[in-house]
This record gives sequence, C-alpha cells and structure tokens, in this order.
Amino acid sequence: MSAKVSPTIDSRRAGLTMLISANMNLDETQRKKVAAWIEEGLKLADIQKRLEAEFGLRVTYLDVRLIVDDLKLKPKDPIPPPKPPPSAVPESAPADLPVGKVSVSVDQLARPGAMVSGKVKFSDGKSAEWIVDQAGRLGVVPSEKGYKPPPADLQEFQIALQAELQKLGL
Repeated sequence: MSAKVSPTIDSRRAGLTMLISANMNLDETQRKKVAAWIEEGLKLADIQKRLEAEFGLRVTYLDVRLIVDDLKLKPKDPIPPPKPPPSAVPESAPADLPVGKVSVSVDQLARPGAMVSGKVKFSDGKSAEWIVDQAGRLGVVPSEKGYKPPPADLQEFQIALQAELQKLGL
C-alpha cells in the first residue's frame, strides 16, 4: 500500500522551501554585516530586525538562525555581571568574636538524609560531625559522647558554616 500525498500539501512545502532558500541568498555585503552584528554581540532577534530595517529582508527567526549557521558564526553569550567576592565573615558577625578558633569542612558527598554535611573542629580540639537535613535544620553530633562545645564556639561555628555554604551557593 503506497501513501498518497495531497498535491496541495506538496505545493505548500515547495513554496515554503522556495521562501526559505530565497531568504538565504545574501550578497557579500549583507553577509559581512551579519558577521559584524554577531561580533558586536547582537541577539538573533535583533539581527532579524536589522535585516528588515537595513536591507528590506523580512525573515523569520529560524531563517536568521540558519543564515548564522551557514556563515559558520556563533552568537556570543551575554556577559554576566561580576559578583562581589564573598567575605569570610559576614558583616552581621559581632566585632568582639575572635575568628579562626573553629574550623569547618564540607563533605564532598553528603551523608544519607542530609542536604549537606561535614565536620567541625572546635577551639578545645574536640571535633563533631554536622548535617543540614532536607528541611534546613542543623544537627551536630560530637565525636565524644556528652560533649558540649562552648557557646562562643557554637556561634563561630554557625558563622563559619554559613560562609562555607555561601561559597557553595547554598
């Protein structure tokens, strides 16, 4: 059984093919202009508008994409604005709090059930493991049973942890 194609559909396809191929035939000056626009960083939609405004060529967005591809050009990605470097200690940290007695590390692979996890070493040399669970709750499990770090160390730990998590974008 052979499939019959309607002549109406065939003529529409042929017309569409002719329309696209007619728009693809740019002369040398037009090609150079398109290349210059790409070099300037214009978006394809802007190039589409300029082709119509400057050369009277009314083309679709797809036509512009194909033209740029035929010319072996690659549109530039917009340059993102530079981010300010994160500070080691947030501005909200108390001025009288000494920094550096507590060290925090983040695990490469989070513990099961945790969004992020790691280890902390307090000023008295004792260590603990910490996790932030899926609900955003912080948990600290000391390596020595019954150990409670000094309140100043806990505050410094929270500030250091916040700084580490900000570095990771969390």
